[in-house]
Amino acid sequence: MFRKYGVLGILMIAFVQVNFFLRIQPFALWYFPIVWYGYIFLVDALVYRMRGSSFITGKPKRFAYLVLLSAAFWWLFELFNSLTIRNWSYVGGAGFGHPALKYLFGTLSFSTVLPAVFETAELVKATRIFSRSKLHKEHRITKGLLHGFMSAGIVCLVLFITMPVIFYPLIWVAFLLIIDPVNYMHGQPSIIRHLKDRKLVVPLSLMLAGLVCGVLWEFWNSGAVIKWTYDIPYFGFLKVFEMPVLGYIGYLPFALEIYAMYYFMMGILGQKKSEITI
Repeated sequence: MFRKYGVLGILMIAFVQVNFFLRIQPFALWYFPIVWYGYIFLVDALVYRMRGSSFITGKPKRFAYLVLLSAAFWWLFELFNSLTIRNWSYVGGAGFGHPALKYLFGTLSFSTVLPAVFETAELVKATRIFSRSKLHKEHRITKGLLHGFMSAGIVCLVLFITMPVIFYPLIWVAFLLIIDPVNYMHGQPSIIRHLKDRKLVVPLSLMLAGLVCGVLWEFWNSGAVIKWTYDIPYFGFLKVFEMPVLGYIGYLPFALEIYAMYYFMMGILGQKKSEITI
């Protein structure tokens, strides 16, 4: 059965696509949360149709956590960006008038990031295209390995903060390297554990989901009234929409990073391992 909110999602996406040409206000200004919640509703409905369960229908509390933590995480990335190199900036926000509306728009927009990636990863998993993907051999997870990852993550973060012009891409792996070992040590879902169980369905589904969402983020951004642009040292050439083509590589580790950040916070909030599945 295809859920009714999936039809609503289709209509929301179609409306935004048409409104890129009509520019009907205030909808043209608020396009991002409209199109991305439409996408989330559509993908969730497809997952329910394929698997008989989904975030919205079966795990509404988890979906709420995704929304809230998504906004918090992306404001954190915005802070790092504003304090360092300013790889991206926004244009068109003057149309809101009052600054509070811009912050509300930003928060609503940022709240869609985790749900979009996680819903897309669930859809990829439902297709089973990576169900047989495995590492060739099992790897031992030692304390030395875990501490090595964490140390590398701290180094990445320090390099990003102190020399962002050179090391700006490291922000998309630093938190993954620091936090994912902590998740593993506390029995939370982690990427590292797949070095031991050899199963690649989760990391591959996440990375594909990150790339799919990345392409859609840039595609819908390209025709928007309010949009972001990039200023990327050394690799800012050959743009696809607003994003330099090499920048799309960053969406792969980004998906893994927000996965690690999400389950780190879920552990802090006391969510049991049996209650979380992706």
